[in-house]
Amino acid sequence: MNGRILRTILLVALLPLGLWGWRVLHPSQEHLIQKALAGLARTACVPANEAQLSKLANAQKVASFFATDAEINVDLPGRFSQTINGRDEIQEKALGARAVLNGFTVEFVDVGVTVAPDGQSAVARLTAKANFPGDSVPQVEELKINFKKVEGDWLIQHAENVKTLH
Repeated sequence: MNGRILRTILLVALLPLGLWGWRVLHPSQEHLIQKALAGLARTACVPANEAQLSKLANAQKVASFFATDAEINVDLPGRFSQTINGRDEIQEKALGARAVLNGFTVEFVDVGVTVAPDGQSAVARLTAKANFPGDSVPQVEELKINFKKVEGDWLIQHAENVKTLH
């Protein structure tokens, strides 16, 4: 009887650990996309006085989050409106931005991810909060980002800011 109770207690204690281990080894597709977005936000930040070689490496890393044929449509009221096509142009623009944005930070919050039933595409809706050097108030934009799965990795296919009433 004591052995049975001990085994039951041990099973109850180990079950949560097993579930945690399963989730670590087999994360959901939504979690993988959220992790990619967090990595993109960290990489897009520009530290003050970033070294030239770091600027190039980080611009390349930013571009690596995008599909080769990706498209970005950005319309920041009072700042700029632009369409960027392809990973090479994304890298070029990221390098140019790093050259002029000394001390830029961005974070993605309220991230919601919907994976398509086929598991090969997904849509993320989120809020981007960007702090531009010299501005006391962050720029806040709602974004819609379409992902596609390429060789097991979630890459951004299309990104645009959502037009909202201000």
